[in-house]
Amino acid sequence: MPKEVQMSIKMEPELRAQFMAVAALRDRPAAQIIRDLMRLYIANSETPNALTAETLRKSLRNEDVFYASDPDDLFKQLGL
Repeated sequence: MPKEVQMSIKMEPELRAQFMAVAALRDRPAAQIIRDLMRLYIANSETPNALTAETLRKSLRNEDVFYASDPDDLFKQLGL
């Protein structure tokens, strides 16, 4: 198990009180919720893989963009 370190966070008393109340209602330790939020923030900040990055670049250039009237039309255009 990795060694844990402590961290201090400054926040408004009202924010802390609301957060602690919600954590208690959900019967979850506040520290676990903070760790989960930190992991989610990191995951959302990661660079997309090469295929996703290239797809985004093509979309910005209006290349390989599919326009469909409904999901069935899109699947048909994609050959699915």
